[in-house]
This record gives sequence, C-alpha cells and structure tokens, in this order.
Amino acid sequence: MNSASRIPEIDLLRVAALILMILYHLFYDLDTFTQVSFKSDILVWMMVVAKLAAFLFIFLSGISSNLSRNPIHNGITLLFWALLISLITSIALPETYVRFGILHFLACMLLLYPIFQRSSTTFLIIFALVSISLGFYFKNIHGIGPWLIPLGIMYPGFKSIDYFPVFPYSGLFVFGILFYRFRFAGFTNSSTYSFPPIIEKMSRHSLLIYLLHQPILLLILFIFQKAKA
Repeated sequence: MNSASRIPEIDLLRVAALILMILYHLFYDLDTFTQVSFKSDILVWMMVVAKLAAFLFIFLSGISSNLSRNPIHNGITLLFWALLISLITSIALPETYVRFGILHFLACMLLLYPIFQRSSTTFLIIFALVSISLGFYFKNIHGIGPWLIPLGIMYPGFKSIDYFPVFPYSGLFVFGILFYRFRFAGFTNSSTYSFPPIIEKMSRHSLLIYLLHQPILLLILFIFQKAKA
C-alpha cells in the first residue's frame, strides 16, 4: 500500500509493538549474556511487555491480512524465515530452540486466511472463542511427542524460547479479522498520512526489523563487553 491508502493507526500500533519487542529483548540479552542482573519484579514486567508486543503483532496481523494483496505469498515468505530461525536456534540453543514460534504461527494463519476470508462473521466469532478455550484446555494435557506442538499440546520436558501454538492464538488472529470487518471494511483514505514518515517506514519493514534487531543487539553487547575486557 502507498501512504495515502495505509491505515495510520495500524502502523502506529505495529511500531509500538516493535519498540516493546526490542525493549524486552534488550533486557533479556543483558540479563542472559552479560553480568547485568535485574530484580525479579523487573523481569516479570518484561515478560508482560513481551506478551503485549506479541498480542499486538498477532491482532494486527489479523487486521492486516484483510489488506494484503497476496496473503499466501506472505505466508510462504514467513514460513521460510521461521524454518531458518528454527535451524539457526537448533544449532545455537539445541535444548530450547524455536519449535513453533510466532513466525511459524503467523505463517500458518496467513496460509489459512483464504478460508477465514470466505467464512461468515458468526463462524469466525465461534471459531475464535473455541480456539481460546482449546488453548486453555490443551495446557492441562500432554502429548507423547512433538507432532502436536503446533496445536498447543506439549510433551513432558518440552522447552522453546519462542512458542505460539495455533490454540489459543488463532483466536486472537481471527479477532483481528473481525475487528477489520467491523471497523475498517470499505476503508478509503485520501488524506495526507497523519504520522511522521518514520512510522510508516518502520511498519512497512517490520519483518526486516524483527529479523535483524536481535542479532544487532547481541553484536552491540559483544562489542561492548570486548571493549570492557
């Protein structure tokens, strides 16, 4: 979309989610890879920040899927990066590598979007509520292997540094689709873009920022620690 056809509020919220995500990873990296240590209450707040950022990304992705010209292509692109992240983290962190992280989840949702697009509003409301309910239910049961992880059924000893299963999070994605239908369907915006250009640019390149911010943070910390040594 060009600037005139974008929805500024979505761009602003996506940038807010990016900032929250970067802030969380900065604190996480400092606490994990340096001698800096934070009080437990600060770490709890950082987990809240991380969840808020993830919820915003998922909800906004549900909204934006309605605006995408080719959600299937976007889903395949996300799936490629998700699998690459799994590969890299399996080498670096073999015990806690990303099994079904937020990019895996969003890729699946975009690939399923044509089904959601053709579904009635009533069906989507029921699906979202059932998805969230199943997510809570699946937390109390265990599978015998990794094959049900994408659905939210974990096995004993399962660990992953990034985990967003289909249930319950597909409910949040679908609520984003519903929000679009109620709030933005038929949206036209011929007015001048109302936020600074940096907001649009960051929102437009949010995937690139997501992929690069953590390596950049780790590189900065590595350089800083080498300089101190």
